[in-house]
Amino acid sequence: MKKKSRNGGLLQSGLIFAAISFLPGLGNYAFQAIISRNLGDSGEYGLANSALSFTALLGLPVAIATFAITHYIARFNFAGEDEHLHSLLAGCRKFLFRITIGGSVLAVLLVKPLSDFFHFPRASLMLAALAFALAGLWAAFAAALCQGLGWFKRLALIGVMTMLLRLAFGGLVTIKIPTAEMVVLASVAGLLANLFLLYWKKDLSRPGLHPESPWNREFIQFLVVSAACVVGGFCFTQGDLLVAKRYFLKPELDAYSAAGLLARALPMTVAPLLIVLFTHRSGKNRHDSLVEQLKLLALYAVGLVSGATALLLLRTLCLKLIARNTAETAEMLSPLVITMVFVGLLQALALWSLASRWSKISLLYGALGLAYWLTLFGVGKTPAALLQTMPITAGGAFCVLLVVWLITMKRQKPGVQS
Repeated sequence: MKKKSRNGGLLQSGLIFAAISFLPGLGNYAFQAIISRNLGDSGEYGLANSALSFTALLGLPVAIATFAITHYIARFNFAGEDEHLHSLLAGCRKFLFRITIGGSVLAVLLVKPLSDFFHFPRASLMLAALAFALAGLWAAFAAALCQGLGWFKRLALIGVMTMLLRLAFGGLVTIKIPTAEMVVLASVAGLLANLFLLYWKKDLSRPGLHPESPWNREFIQFLVVSAACVVGGFCFTQGDLLVAKRYFLKPELDAYSAAGLLARALPMTVAPLLIVLFTHRSGKNRHDSLVEQLKLLALYAVGLVSGATALLLLRTLCLKLIARNTAETAEMLSPLVITMVFVGLLQALALWSLASRWSKISLLYGALGLAYWLTLFGVGKTPAALLQTMPITAGGAFCVLLVVWLITMKRQKPGVQS
């Protein structure tokens, strides 16, 4: 009966976290609606959203480390090894601190050449993007601790506070200074909510505890496959916007950014279910936990498809809410929605495999992501070409990964490493 209760709590945790995390999603729509109206048709709207995607590229090294550490912390958290957990947590915090410093230095070095490659026009915008990237690196540290320890309610609270700060700053400042720089700085202001973690500082450390290094053969292996998953995820979810920034004219980029915003909201809205699933499966990948985990995975897929259907039916209303209801934007929405459904399903399979330590599938996901992004760079030099290529390429990648995932599920017992 105890096991059943704990497993049943997985579905409950996923639903609660998803419900609370839905508020920041609505806040993001409100933020986009405000800045869309304030920036108008100046081309700054598309530029701002492209800059935000660019900051995600600069933050990839820390995102990789965060994934690996989340897995390790979650593993010992669910095992109930309290003393070992806190020793390892102290060691992981030290490791992530060093990675964050290194990632910050790397971001400073790469911001200029990468901004030139993607044709960002102003140095001031790149400075704002760099500030957001550096703040985001430290915010990733907070997210790793909350996810690894299963603090989903606390993580959701930080998400709500982030949304409120971003909304207030962006709404006030872009009225007077309607530029992409101010939009990016509004996101920097939102990340200050991660300072809330200091309130729970006592829960994170114990006096006299010796930090335990996470470095061993298994951790290095997981770091490699985490890199594949994070890079693949970036390529599938954000890569197309940087392709558009490089090739599209300002009016085209504005329209594409608006349609992309709505489409990308689909996997983002149900992503909290994946966070809970990933954390739980990292620590409990035995057969007695499989049924509840599959239920959560099915709920994620149903939510993704249902959201896509609702978005296509209500596209006019949604576009009006963000002040981008043009024929060009509406036409772009359908292929982007189809693409993001495939991308969301790809993410689910990849995170399941990562948490299960099925290394080959994780590496395959990373390779498919890179192939997808390179294909878009090679073919998508116009809006029509890019939108025609995306759903076909993403759909093909999903079919490949699904076949391999099903074969692995059939051949291996749950919890066996590959």
